[in-house]
Amino acid sequence: MKKNIIIVVFVAILVIGLIVGSIMFFKKGDNEEQPQAAIKIETEQDMKDLIENIYTKVGDQIPNTMTIDVDKEDEFALSSYTGLSNAENIDFIVASEPMMSSQAYSFVLVKVTDGADVDAIKQEMFDNINTRKWICVSAEKLYVTNSGNLICLIMSSSEWADPVYSEFKNIAGGSLGEELTRTEAEV
Repeated sequence: MKKNIIIVVFVAILVIGLIVGSIMFFKKGDNEEQPQAAIKIETEQDMKDLIENIYTKVGDQIPNTMTIDVDKEDEFALSSYTGLSNAENIDFIVASEPMMSSQAYSFVLVKVTDGADVDAIKQEMFDNINTRKWICVSAEKLYVTNSGNLICLIMSSSEWADPVYSEFKNIAGGSLGEELTRTEAEV
């Protein structure tokens, strides 16, 4: 009889332990941070606002810039700012560069159409952008990544590229795609 009571108590403790363990396991999953949704961009103005937000957060760590809408139908502008050969599957392009062109700095956002192959477009940009497009200077660093269907390209010296890229990554949170990077020695 004592043996049966001990077995029942042991089984009851085991069942209670399993229940408590299961609750703790599933409760932990509820508390984990969920990946942040991709950055939502509907218009070119949204892209300009995002750039301005990043600049506000990084402060005076970047040169004096001007942010413009890039005409995606202008083949020279398209290639110069993005490295792309055509604007197929591109909704908008916004670029921010210094007003003085002797500074190697370019921050470009490209909104890709829904359903397009973002990774292929991103790779084409990375492979074909001219990091020596300025007359007297070239970019030390090149960063290309995406948050959903928004591609971010930054090329400049480390001094300017790193804080801007870091802030873009902070804003993108868990929605950041593959990061493609290159330094001047690899360019």
